[in-house]
Amino acid sequence: MPPQRRAVAGVAYGACVPRPTPDAAASPDGNVVEVRRSARRRRTVTAYREQGRTVVLIPAAFSPAEERRWVAQMVAKLQTREERRRRSLGGDDELMSRARVLSAAHLDGLAEPASVRWVDNQQRRWGSCTPADRSIRLSSRLRSMPDYVVDYVLVHELVHLLEPGHDERFWALVARYPRAERARGFLEGVELATHAGEQPGDAPDPDSVD
Repeated sequence: MPPQRRAVAGVAYGACVPRPTPDAAASPDGNVVEVRRSARRRRTVTAYREQGRTVVLIPAAFSPAEERRWVAQMVAKLQTREERRRRSLGGDDELMSRARVLSAAHLDGLAEPASVRWVDNQQRRWGSCTPADRSIRLSSRLRSMPDYVVDYVLVHELVHLLEPGHDERFWALVARYPRAERARGFLEGVELATHAGEQPGDAPDPDSVD
């Protein structure tokens, strides 16, 4: 059963257990903060972006004061991490340069994209490629993730310039990137956390890149 949500003072709350959720601070960057409580969590707290919201996962046993403190800390930590990522990843030009380096390092320079850019409208996939015009798009959600994960998605899309489908040769080329399996595991974990309240079949493939 999906968690129930309500909005208070611009803040939406979700609960994985039938327990009222106290007020929490709204994100300073204007995003709605959604707090989701889970009886399976004991002390761990996680925060991530989801479709324009900041989602904070906390243990169900947290007191109102603990919730406020942890939400404030995690939102601040998330913003700091994203700012650092923006500086390191840069804009579309930097992304194109990164793609060329990866193509040379792992694909013998054979994958030559015409354009590589960040997009904000890919909420159900991490990246996409159009072989016809050799364009690659990466979800801006990746900006908050480790470099090796971004590089994996870039390699995945670059391989589509050589192999449009997901056949055996495609995956053999993707596997040339040394941290491919680790990156796939990371993305799978993000997807499981993001779509934990959905019915089976509703969540996207953990490797949701095309």
